[in-house]
Amino acid sequence: MPVSTISPTFGKRRFLSWNDQQRARHGGRVQKVSVDAGFTCPNRDGSKGVGGCTFCNNDGFTPSYLRDQSDITRQIDTGLDFFTRRYPNTRHFVAYFQAYSNTYAPVDQLRQIYGAALAHPKIDGLVIGTRPDCVPDDVLDYLAELSQSKLIELELGLESCDNTTLARVNRGHTFADAQDAIRRAAVRGLQVGAHIMFDLPGESRQSMLDGAGKLSALPLTSLKLHQLQIMKHTVLANQWRRDPASLPIMDPENYFELVVDFLERLAPTIAIQRIGSEVPPSVKLAPAWNMRLHELLPQVEALLLARDTWQGRLYRG
Repeated sequence: MPVSTISPTFGKRRFLSWNDQQRARHGGRVQKVSVDAGFTCPNRDGSKGVGGCTFCNNDGFTPSYLRDQSDITRQIDTGLDFFTRRYPNTRHFVAYFQAYSNTYAPVDQLRQIYGAALAHPKIDGLVIGTRPDCVPDDVLDYLAELSQSKLIELELGLESCDNTTLARVNRGHTFADAQDAIRRAAVRGLQVGAHIMFDLPGESRQSMLDGAGKLSALPLTSLKLHQLQIMKHTVLANQWRRDPASLPIMDPENYFELVVDFLERLAPTIAIQRIGSEVPPSVKLAPAWNMRLHELLPQVEALLLARDTWQGRLYRG
């Protein structure tokens, strides 16, 4: 029978907030500074496929200064200039390798790339976004070595826990690959986050909710939840232009309901980094929610309150 009290570990929220967790752990805000080191992906270069994921256009979340500068130190300096003005009291900055698969290279090359970022006097660590099929043991060993003295987080793009969906969007890996990568990283003591995208083509609401249980069974430390956005110059964009009805997209109300239903089923120990995303209007074709990113979280929090529910209420570990 549900109770109307909230676990005290959540503080004032009804979910475990990654931002709140980091502030408590490190004595203040931890700000990610984006870095583009020029990586690609195995489903782009022919190793596992070509064309990349059907939904992917990295211009949707890559700051413009990363496309204008190739030098990692200069990229960091530009990012720091922006964030130190926006968040003047920030105590910790980490370099965020976000675009494409940032472990898709020999470990000796990664040592040079990551070393350039860590050599910056204001960078305390790394967040490394990559795919679950691009983290061999020698790379994980190196990251574990770095984690002894730096803030290191591995962020794995899973996108879905459903193999049919993964194949449909040309991911080139399975959910079993994700399970294996997460476990191998966690056993080395690494902080492991995951990225899930809701509303991918053909995936059912029940399949998305079932993903909460599958993810809860893994040693994840954090999770990002994003809504599908159709961006220009992608396979999905071409499909949507030909037949918009073939890609039904959730309205915001249904998305918020899905997020809350998902959180109820998710282990209360997995910190939530994001519950949505936002790409520039110049890149996005759909959906037309007419809401900014900062407006999404209050909607989810209001719905959690209205339903008197919280992360993990229906979780059965």
